[in-house]
Amino acid sequence: MKFGFIATSGSAGQVIYLAEEVEANGWDGFFSWDGIGGVSYEADVFDPWAILAAAAVRTERVTLGAMIFPLSRRRPWKVAREALTVDHLSNGRLVIPVGLGAVDDGGFSRVHPEVTDRKQRAELLDETLDILDLVLCHA
Repeated sequence: MKFGFIATSGSAGQVIYLAEEVEANGWDGFFSWDGIGGVSYEADVFDPWAILAAAAVRTERVTLGAMIFPLSRRRPWKVAREALTVDHLSNGRLVIPVGLGAVDDGGFSRVHPEVTDRKQRAELLDETLDILDLVLCHA
């Protein structure tokens, strides 16, 4: 059995410090949160790719990822570049848990206001996964 730690709040420096502590204390994985906050959120919400890149260069062993990447609200080629960068910085420790995003995902409507149907989100997710497969498996 493996155990991971999800960092959901704190300053950027504190989150990276947590990644180091997670590894030092024998945990198997360190995960960020991929949420798009708004001005009503009291806590800072950092970009998971930036947090994972910083964690990649400050750790050596733990698996890195986010809980959970709703990839259909991101641009496929941008995700591919970000994932490739973190994967290389971490020497292959990146995992990419994916999903469609919550039905009431306020961040989703800020990116794709015209896409509300789960079938449309699934089609966008499939497109992104195809591009990720092309980029990451042939890099």
